[in-house]
Amino acid sequence: MDFDKLLSKIFNTDKYHFEEVHIDQEVIDSIIYYAQNADPFEFFALFDGSIKKKILHIDDLLFLPGETSGEGAVIKTGMLPLMKSNWGSVHSHPGPTALPSGTDLTTFAKMGLFHMIICRPYDQNCILAYNRYGEFTEYKII
Repeated sequence: MDFDKLLSKIFNTDKYHFEEVHIDQEVIDSIIYYAQNADPFEFFALFDGSIKKKILHIDDLLFLPGETSGEGAVIKTGMLPLMKSNWGSVHSHPGPTALPSGTDLTTFAKMGLFHMIICRPYDQNCILAYNRYGEFTEYKII
């Protein structure tokens, strides 16, 4: 048994276990739109969705108050509605790479299970996805 499965049994977090990630096309279109309009600043949003039949389905973005710049984004996570689960995050890099920085990796570990970064020129091909450990993760657009 791997470490994650052991922890999920101990802390009863099996309800957060998924094997696939599906993202609505409208969410991808929104990510592209907000990244383009925020440039040259970053944008940052959280994912909303649910897990059913071991599929994490991302169907919306949540925006919280915060500040952004060309070098980062800070949000007020304490303003996340109580009934919402934090599945992960998406943010833009106003440059040519969607690889995570050290700060991004820290954020991934603390905030949710699935993360995306989009970079210039802000199209569907410029989006990379990661798990909470900063490892590349596959997803399907539906």
